Amino acid sequence: MSTDIEISHEDAVVFPDADIDKAGLVHYYEQIFAKMRPFLERYPLAMKRYPDGVGEKGFFNKHIPKGFPDWIERVRIPKKEGGDYEAPLLNSQDALCLAVNQRMVTPHLYLFHHEDLKHPDRMVFDIDPPEGIRDFSAVRQAALDIRSVLDTLDMQAWVQTTGSSGFHVWVPLDRSNSFDEVRSFARGVAEYLVKKNPEDYTPQQQLDPRGERIFLAVLRNSYGASSVAPYGVRARKGAPVATPVDWEELEQGAEPADWHLGNILNRVARKDDPWEDIYRHRYAIGDRHHQLNELYEDL
Repeated sequence: MSTDIEISHEDAVVFPDADIDKAGLVHYYEQIFAKMRPFLERYPLAMKRYPDGVGEKGFFNKHIPKGFPDWIERVRIPKKEGGDYEAPLLNSQDALCLAVNQRMVTPHLYLFHHEDLKHPDRMVFDIDPPEGIRDFSAVRQAALDIRSVLDTLDMQAWVQTTGSSGFHVWVPLDRSNSFDEVRSFARGVAEYLVKKNPEDYTPQQQLDPRGERIFLAVLRNSYGASSVAPYGVRARKGAPVATPVDWEELEQGAEPADWHLGNILNRVARKDDPWEDIYRHRYAIGDRHHQLNELYEDL
């Protein structure tokens, strides 16, 4: 390994079903860091850690754990209820590998830049299908429907698999809007699609009232909320990876867990990064709320 971090218990099993140990997980994050860097270097994060490996109980660490060295950069984040805590910035390969050595499997990014905690610089739509879904065509269509609405509002969107059962749709923002404004706008987009296609989509998070409908979740657009980092490994069977894809791949049948530790490095070696230029585009909500209201009126 090229990292300067001394890895302890390299043969400790992290993914028993895929026979992946800590050394293998560190190697992946070491190799993928260049792709992750634009997302990690500016954003504090919460670490999903699994001290006894995936399959055993894990937990979220929002604050810097005891024992992390002083050279790990950190951001002091005020809590809504008062007080604050220090979250890490894993903005170097060594910092990322150190966190993995401390049994982090998945980095979850906050939506704010470390220099501006009050204004998100991306909007996230979380497409959440019913449990046990096997046919992902409707989930793909949900992402495409969100993209279509955003296109109408002159906002470009990017999509990634979650490594779970859904997709995330991202829109980069210029940090001119508050969390409340962004969440309200995202909710408006979701409610528009629910009203347009009530048989397909629902605003209900609870499983029973949803039936087979897809939940278009927007609550990640809240202060203190986070979402899985691009190329983050998920703590699920097969070691799936949250993977940026292009819209053509989605249209051709990409599924939420298509890429995993067994094939992701081959993918990035042969394919240009679909999200390479995401932060060359930045949007403001502006008068798009009014444009969205006009779409409602046309239903």
